[in-house]
Amino acid sequence: MLVLVVDSSTPAVTAALAEVSADGVAVRASRCTVDARAHGELLAPQVDAVLADVGARPADLTAIVAGLGPGPFTGLRVGLVTAATMGQVLGVPTYGVCSLDGLGHPAAAGEPVLAASDARRREIYWAVYDGAGRRLAGPEVAAPAVVAERVRDLAVTVAVGDGAHRYADVLGLPVRDEPRYPDPLALARLAAPRIRAGAPGETLTPLYLRRPDAVAATGHKPVLP
Repeated sequence: MLVLVVDSSTPAVTAALAEVSADGVAVRASRCTVDARAHGELLAPQVDAVLADVGARPADLTAIVAGLGPGPFTGLRVGLVTAATMGQVLGVPTYGVCSLDGLGHPAAAGEPVLAASDARRREIYWAVYDGAGRRLAGPEVAAPAVVAERVRDLAVTVAVGDGAHRYADVLGLPVRDEPRYPDPLALARLAAPRIRAGAPGETLTPLYLRRPDAVAATGHKPVLP
C-alpha cells in the first residue's frame, strides 16, 4: 500500500511516500526543506516530486498521513488542508498523527525522552515519551524553564527536536542531533495499524494549543470627528 505522508508543523516542510505492508513500513521517497516562511509554496511541489521519484500517480495512493501538530497556525494548516483536500478528491482515507510523536517515538531508546519544537514567543511545544516511545505527557506549550521543571519530575535524561536545540541551555538536558524535525517514517509507522486495518478516515483536527496571533477586530474606530 502506497501512502503519502505530509508534515508542516515545524520550519521543515516534509512530503514522503511510504510503502506499508504486512511486514513493515519503508520510505520510498522523501523531500524535506527547512523554510518557516514557505510552507504553502513548497509542499505541493514536494508531493509531486516524491510521486515522480517512484513513478507513481496520485491515483496510486491508498491513504494519506498528516502530522497534526502542535505547530504555528499558518504553517500547520498548509499540510492539513493539502492532506484533507487530496483525500477527498482521491477518495482515500486520511489519518492524523501528533507531530511530536514523529520526534519522540523514533528517539526512544530505553529512557524517557523530551521531544520539543519551537513554538515562537519564547515557548516550545513539548511531549515526553518513555523508553518504548509511548507518550507520557503532552502535547503542551510552555516556556522552556517551565518545561525543565516538569521533565525533571518525569526523570527525562535526553531531548530531541529543534526546540530542544534552541533552548538547550535552559532545559539542561543533552540534546541528540537527530531527529530534529518530525520523521515521516515514524509518522507512517504510527498510522500503519489503521492503514492495514482499513480503518475509516479521520477528520484532521489540528493541535494548535493556543489561539492564532491574528484575531478579528472587536469594534470599529470612528472616522468622523
